Amino acid sequence: MAATSRSILRFILRSTLVALAATTLVSTAWAQAANVPPAAVSPAKKELVAKILQLQQSGIDGMARSMLEQPAMQVMQQVNAILAQRVPADKRDALAREIEGDLRKYVDESLPLMRERAAKLAPTTIGAVLEDKLSEDELKQIVAMLESPAVRKYQTLQGDMQRSFAEKLVAETRSTVQPRVQAMQQSIAKRLAPYTSAASAPAGK
Repeated sequence: MAATSRSILRFILRSTLVALAATTLVSTAWAQAANVPPAAVSPAKKELVAKILQLQQSGIDGMARSMLEQPAMQVMQQVNAILAQRVPADKRDALAREIEGDLRKYVDESLPLMRERAAKLAPTTIGAVLEDKLSEDELKQIVAMLESPAVRKYQTLQGDMQRSFAEKLVAETRSTVQPRVQAMQQSIAKRLAPYTSAASAPAGK
């Protein structure tokens, strides 16, 4: 079990670093957009853009959550493959629940900071695009649409719809996709084996 635990930790570390690197690239792109000098915008247009961002706050929060959940989902996919291959059947469920709890803790603890940062960046990124690409009349039309009770209700349902869809999609495809993931991992491991085995380590290491 010690070797299995080390393998899981190595997989988690690698997967998290890759996913967080992708998240960092997105965050960097947002920061770069924030540093672009804005063109002169009328106060009326700025007010309309601020209104749109306010009405779309739930969507911005959802984007922040998705960016946090992506690394967790990628880690869990890797963990599931390791659990299936290397962990005794009678220990899999309990270990999976413990790891899922760690991933939920990561999301719950990181989400407030991510939401706060997203709210600060939104005016200079999303807002800057709206100011640049849409006219004042177009912004007024968008505000009117977003203030529609039906549209606002639809937006509140997006999180539930996405979760329901994602859970069902994973359940429906797991039996087909997971063996392919495992085959891919095994194939890559075989290709890397000559370079990662103890026998191939340089002398003196």
